[in-house]
Amino acid sequence: MAAIERRAKANGIAKLTVSSSVTAQGFYARLGFTVQRDSYYGEERTIVMERALLP
Repeated sequence: MAAIERRAKANGIAKLTVSSSVTAQGFYARLGFTVQRDSYYGEERTIVMERALLP
């Protein structure tokens, strides 16, 4: 994830967005991502999370 963040910053990307499973939510939260909304694909719940990279 650190390599992805470095590359995104170098390319002027202000934030990263991930579609997280319920079980991976804690992993992304520990990396500084915050929940934005729930999304559903059929009955499967996906949690959309974001992390700001640039001010």
